[in-house]
Amino acid sequence: MPKTRAQKETIVAELADKLSRIKSAVFTSISGYTMDDANALRAKGREQGVEAIVAKKTLLVKALEKNNLPVASEELQGSILTTIGYDDEVTAAKLIAGLIKDREGIKILGGILEGRYVGADVIKQLSSLPNKEELYAKVVGSLNAPVSGFVNALAGNLRNLVYVLNAVKDLKPNI
Repeated sequence: MPKTRAQKETIVAELADKLSRIKSAVFTSISGYTMDDANALRAKGREQGVEAIVAKKTLLVKALEKNNLPVASEELQGSILTTIGYDDEVTAAKLIAGLIKDREGIKILGGILEGRYVGADVIKQLSSLPNKEELYAKVVGSLNAPVSGFVNALAGNLRNLVYVLNAVKDLKPNI
């Protein structure tokens, strides 16, 4: 049953609100996308702070225009899945890259990054970058490395002292 004008305006307003809070968005053509895929994607997305939305292209384009995120409608071909990342720029791209690994009909069309439209190649490169948690872990590891090295150097000196004392004990006759 066709949607009324009021329903469409509500959908555009909701989409515009969601798009106003994004860090990044990924547009994906989803021919061959099943309900099992949708349920799995939404479950993974909830865990990672990503929302997956399927909306009519015309409504999506209007919501993008409301947020000054111009995307030509010819860029979006076929049925479009919009994956929105609220927490960081990488998570939405990583989620979609994981989905399309073993699926042929699903392909990345492009996305929104830093308030402008970017092509599929940029989104694919973005999906290969580490997310914020991984970067934080690397920074902490880098900060911890000198301290760990210093502790190992001090422990090495004590260890060598114990080896020398054991060697001296072995050379001396039992008293």
